Amino acid sequence: MKCILILLLFLFSTQLRAQEVMYPHPINYIKLTIEGQVVKMAYMDAKPAKFNGKTVLLFHGKNFNGYYWKDVISFLNNSGYRVIVPDQVGWGRSEKPNIHYGFHLLAANTMQLLDSLAINKVHVIGHSMGGMLATRFALMFPDVVNKLIYENPIGLEDYKTFIPYQKVEEQYEKEVKANYDDYKKYQQTYYPVWKPEYEQYIKAQAESLNDSDFAKTAWANALTYQMIYEQPVVYEFKNIKQSTLIIIGLEDRTVVGKNLLSKEESAKYGQYPLLGKKLKAEIKGSTLVELKGVGHIPHIQVPQVYRQHVLRFLKD
Repeated sequence: MKCILILLLFLFSTQLRAQEVMYPHPINYIKLTIEGQVVKMAYMDAKPAKFNGKTVLLFHGKNFNGYYWKDVISFLNNSGYRVIVPDQVGWGRSEKPNIHYGFHLLAANTMQLLDSLAINKVHVIGHSMGGMLATRFALMFPDVVNKLIYENPIGLEDYKTFIPYQKVEEQYEKEVKANYDDYKKYQQTYYPVWKPEYEQYIKAQAESLNDSDFAKTAWANALTYQMIYEQPVVYEFKNIKQSTLIIIGLEDRTVVGKNLLSKEESAKYGQYPLLGKKLKAEIKGSTLVELKGVGHIPHIQVPQVYRQHVLRFLKD
């Protein structure tokens, strides 16, 4: 009886922690047809009180959704920018279909969204996996992307050259067993020092734990892991022509699939102090900002510093 009570309390507390977070702006939906399926893609369209005529498009990372951009949306709006924030299909409040996920597809979905809003020019900010998507979007739609900002992007290495291959079913088995504490443990690696105010971003990711068919969500999570693994962009940075700002938190050591490596092997990769410089060398004329003591998510850890660099770059 005591064991049952403890289990019920654990499940109840997990459910409370995984309750929905409040997105900072109303969520809209666009219907897309993907592989014969009608799929809803969620997005926020945050309009400023006084529009400066420019729009910023934000691409979220693998373990995130549009919610974690809330403070970035605020300072961009306050500076006159309209801000478009999709939850990519497979993430957040968007549907999570069983499809062949690819960066080309996600970029095309996003372009369809912009077309529906009659937006033909944007600045783009891509964080983490969003940096890989931003790369593909800029290469597919070079006339649409004005300026490009990378924030600790992943994909600066070709993971499949050193991370052991896993079948999607193997990744699924990990994803379907995930719980709130697993998400928290992983997100804690993003920060040199953990702070209680970061908990909200775990809650945003953990919303999916409440999905009525979490197995479907876990399958989408596994498929998108495969997408990152199998579709490198590292060889194409040299083709980026847009004016580019690279913001790198120097304490970041993110590697997709790092848990599959030994401690000695993992130490060889995800070295952002070196990877940031390498990215700058690949993109002609790009600007590199290196932030000491900062981890994977500068816009959360050092928002004021991040704001200054972003606005200075966009206004130049």
